[in-house]
Amino acid sequence: MVKAAERSARTSVWLEDKARRGGRGGGQPSGLDRDRITEVTGGLLDAEGLDRFSMRRLAAELNVSAMSLYWYVDTKDELLELALDAAFGELRLPDAEDGGADWRDQLRTLATAYRVLLLRHPWLSPLAGRYLNIGPNSLAFSRRVQRIVRRSGLPAHGITGAISAVFQFVYGYGTIEGHFAARVAAAGTTPDEYFRTAMNAVSEAPRTADVIREPEDIMAARGGDTVEEILDRDFTFALDLLVAGIEAMVARG
Repeated sequence: MVKAAERSARTSVWLEDKARRGGRGGGQPSGLDRDRITEVTGGLLDAEGLDRFSMRRLAAELNVSAMSLYWYVDTKDELLELALDAAFGELRLPDAEDGGADWRDQLRTLATAYRVLLLRHPWLSPLAGRYLNIGPNSLAFSRRVQRIVRRSGLPAHGITGAISAVFQFVYGYGTIEGHFAARVAAAGTTPDEYFRTAMNAVSEAPRTADVIREPEDIMAARGGDTVEEILDRDFTFALDLLVAGIEAMVARG
């Protein structure tokens, strides 16, 4: 059991120099390289989802044989790791060394960008929890977050807790939003239509009607004419609460 755990912890395309391999040598397909394979993988994951992805489907999209792909990766998992890190590369990272920048604004910018990334690529959420997530783009993101939170004035022992509070919240919020978007797409409707239909059904059911009616004043006070506005306002307010919590902990000394 210990050996199995060690193998699992050490299994990653980013270890043992695997990520830098451009091909195994002579004989690889003409016009194919790892960057191209990774790019098409991401496109397929966006279009068809993680569950439908396979090496055979990828090969068909690239118009090559499935075996051709194994010149560049040993397993499908390695390819998914590459796609995961490529997605993190889409994030625009603020300059953590900019002394004139407010760490609060930079933290909000990064948190919002991460939420958008999770919504743009719904497959990112499960993959981020499946792999070690130690690719260069992911590590650059983590390093930038750490440097920005350090500037808040928190003591060293509070840095990781603050990062967890903010970005695990964003991860959860973005993941739930992604599930909602998937349900909307499967229903073939708009988010607002889906929300109204669901709320009407719940409001009319005897077992759930009271639960829905009780917080009507809270729902009204929250504001927002569309699902998008409601989600944005809740996210912004929750993020402000977390930033205020960091400020409060700094003030405690």
